[in-house]
Amino acid sequence: MRVKRQKKNRRTVRFFTVCFGFRQPFKVLCDGTFVHHLVSKEITPADAAVSELLGGPVKLFTTRCVLAELQKLGKDYSESLEAAQMLSTATCEHEEAKPADECLSEVLGIKNSEHFFLGTQDFEFRKKLQQGPNPLSCMKKKKVNDTKRPQSKSKAEHKAGGQEEKNGESGLKKRTRKRSKKGKSGQEITE
Repeated sequence: MRVKRQKKNRRTVRFFTVCFGFRQPFKVLCDGTFVHHLVSKEITPADAAVSELLGGPVKLFTTRCVLAELQKLGKDYSESLEAAQMLSTATCEHEEAKPADECLSEVLGIKNSEHFFLGTQDFEFRKKLQQGPNPLSCMKKKKVNDTKRPQSKSKAEHKAGGQEEKNGESGLKKRTRKRSKKGKSGQEITE
């Protein structure tokens, strides 16, 4: 991965860890298109590729509804179904199987309290999620690993919450204060 792309990915992940409490091992909720893409492009092991992208250990999840949807797609997606069945299952609290995008939206919820990153290839689904106030990063994988930058809504939501912090400083602001060091003689030296 290029240095510039790695730096952008690191900043994106750092934003979500600092502002919204995402912690390692990162939880990635995968939909059927994401799993199928990993299988079709022979990106194995999947967790190693995603952990390289996020810069830390990851745990991949899917839901029963995603598995049901992959099963309905037939033999073309049989390898993807097998790969998805090996992932951990996040609980979806509905009785009958729903379409995968509705199920994933429900699991993520409004505030994404489980701190899931989302692995998807579905452009329309990513757009739909970006309309809401979800503080999550949508991931996509084409030929290269990439994360979606934080939405302006996520940044605005964090800044609004940051106004209540001590001295009115937000966690996103760069620290521009002068640091002081003590020299050998005990005098303070400012940089």
